[in-house]
Amino acid sequence: MPAVLRKSAEPKPGTSGSSSTPAKKARTVKVGLDRLDKIVRLARRKNGVTMSDLKHELEVSVASVKRDIEFLRDRMRCPIEWDHHKQRYFVQESPDGDRFELPGLWFDASEVFALLMMLDLVEGIQPGLLEDHLTPMKNRLRSILTAGGKSAKQIERKVKLIHFAPRKVQPKHFTVVATALLEGNRLALHYLRRDKEERTERTISPLQLVHYRDNWVLDAWCHMRGELRSFALEAIENISVVYEPAIKVSREEMREHFQSGYGIFAGKAMHRAVMKFTPKRARWVALETWHPDQTDRRLEDGSYILEVPYSNDEELVMDLMRYGSDVEVLAPPELRKCVHDALCAAAQLYAPEAAR
Repeated sequence: MPAVLRKSAEPKPGTSGSSSTPAKKARTVKVGLDRLDKIVRLARRKNGVTMSDLKHELEVSVASVKRDIEFLRDRMRCPIEWDHHKQRYFVQESPDGDRFELPGLWFDASEVFALLMMLDLVEGIQPGLLEDHLTPMKNRLRSILTAGGKSAKQIERKVKLIHFAPRKVQPKHFTVVATALLEGNRLALHYLRRDKEERTERTISPLQLVHYRDNWVLDAWCHMRGELRSFALEAIENISVVYEPAIKVSREEMREHFQSGYGIFAGKAMHRAVMKFTPKRARWVALETWHPDQTDRRLEDGSYILEVPYSNDEELVMDLMRYGSDVEVLAPPELRKCVHDALCAAAQLYAPEAAR
């Protein structure tokens, strides 16, 4: 292994003939990602790379090369060192065989920005839920942006992510669920059925985590019920890993069960709702996807007909309620009556005292 000297023994920036002034020292260094990649590749060669070769290959001054190498060491933790005897730089690979790489180097600024937004989106779902895992990743992505001459903070300020009414999930519960999913173990949990105020103890085989309308849901095989079920994470009161292999369910079976119904209510779709939206509201609804198997058509007057399958009408009725008089349920009659009853009950709440 090449002998390594301290940084002070490396070539001095002055050898390039460039002057070093306080103004230049104060100037922010913009390091190109392509230059960093090239330095690592050259220093990884069997005979390393000289300062002269780096200067020639990168077409920059010795001072710029020095700054790039310092950035690799300090910010990217690259094991690049100067061999005083051979007068060359080498990348010192780890004795245990781990190879140094520049994470994210293949991303351009827009892709790094998109990853940061994705992490912000996940973090905003439930503040603190994944903070220990997300913070190091975000800091690393910000470093990559900075290395490319971008200001991460200025870029992040250009997007605002707003989350509405996420229900609080205990971080330790999320961690246990995620670990069991990755390792293929079962889970034992105490679960609260909020609609019935019913508490049950059950063992489940977790299948997939679902983020739905700003809240987390776990799709799983319930060993107590002997069928596929969905569990809201915030309704889990206690949870632990059962070190038994989770059963597997085919993607086709999961899709048929979880995606054929409407919204979060799973199960085979036994009904099909036909809804008519006013021309005014159609401008927005026509751009929306309510269900993967929906059908739609425009009428001559500009109104919009949307048809979606469903198994349970609870969520569908709630969605229709927010459109008020801008939508009419044409079929089936049972759904039309449910919406009618819900609207009448709501109208009664807001009726003047004399009319009650």
